[in-house]
Amino acid sequence: MASLHETEHTKRPLILLVPGLEGSGPGHWQRRWSEELDDCEVVELGSWDNPHRNTWINRLNLAVYRANRPVVIVAHSLGCILTAWWSKFEQPVSTGAVVGAMLVAPPEVDFFPRDERLTGFSPTPAEALPFPSLLVASRNDPWMGFETAKSLARRWGSTLVDAGDAGHINADSGLGSWDHGKALLARLIQSVSGPAAAGTRPRQPGRDEGLAFRT
Repeated sequence: MASLHETEHTKRPLILLVPGLEGSGPGHWQRRWSEELDDCEVVELGSWDNPHRNTWINRLNLAVYRANRPVVIVAHSLGCILTAWWSKFEQPVSTGAVVGAMLVAPPEVDFFPRDERLTGFSPTPAEALPFPSLLVASRNDPWMGFETAKSLARRWGSTLVDAGDAGHINADSGLGSWDHGKALLARLIQSVSGPAAAGTRPRQPGRDEGLAFRT
């Protein structure tokens, strides 16, 4: 019989952080979250400077498989496009391992990519994602216009979150640990798993206020 600790652990989804180009380096909120939050880890896709779409799909799929419990994906930039490709090719509808996703600042890879390395991920999958999702977009993101992000959210069936003027929502945006993002994640987890599972608790005591939902 499972212990109470094991039962509570399995109720909470594993948060898989999926970076984009160059792997969300030091100072990026994804790397900070991996250090600050329980049940949270970065998917090491490898080849950060020269990504290969199918290799990244396989590595994300392996990370989901190894989780052995429900998963919430938190992707940034090219990681968002990767998540859509993974969903198209790998997500088993019958098992539904991924229960939700937070997709932050997806880039344009089809018509005006800022980096030729993005073209290997085009065309952007147009199918609706088979799990609840948030698409967080900045109004002055140089990698994708806000109107394009709105259109993409409609195609993916995602709830659009307006992040204001936050650039590419990365380390250069000066977000630190991005408390508002943590709040969005907490709300997403609660909506897909219930209050008992919204336990993205910080690893250090005294910091729970960062996860209380606020806009």
